[in-house]
Amino acid sequence: MAYDEDLANRIREQLAGQDAVTEKRMFGGLAFLIGGHMAVAASGAGGLLVRVDPEESEELRTADGVERMVMRGREMDGWLLVDAERVAGDDGLAPWVARGVAAALAA
Repeated sequence: MAYDEDLANRIREQLAGQDAVTEKRMFGGLAFLIGGHMAVAASGAGGLLVRVDPEESEELRTADGVERMVMRGREMDGWLLVDAERVAGDDGLAPWVARGVAAALAA
């Protein structure tokens, strides 16, 4: 599945003014990196892939439509998949992008 180009454009708008933003095709989607560290991605599986503080992964994933990223059968702390419905509006997207930026800057 191709990533949602509308979501990618909305992420770009959220990141406007942020220094050192680059884009890279990764994981079947389009990732947005801050200073070379991935912050968020328009996922090829739909929705948003977001980097978070690993210590917050468990608490954040308890929200509806949020789950840990699984890679090669292993759940990844610090990486969450957020359903498209949760980020359908900018009010839903902005806090996740901000979390991703904070995590990337802390890396």
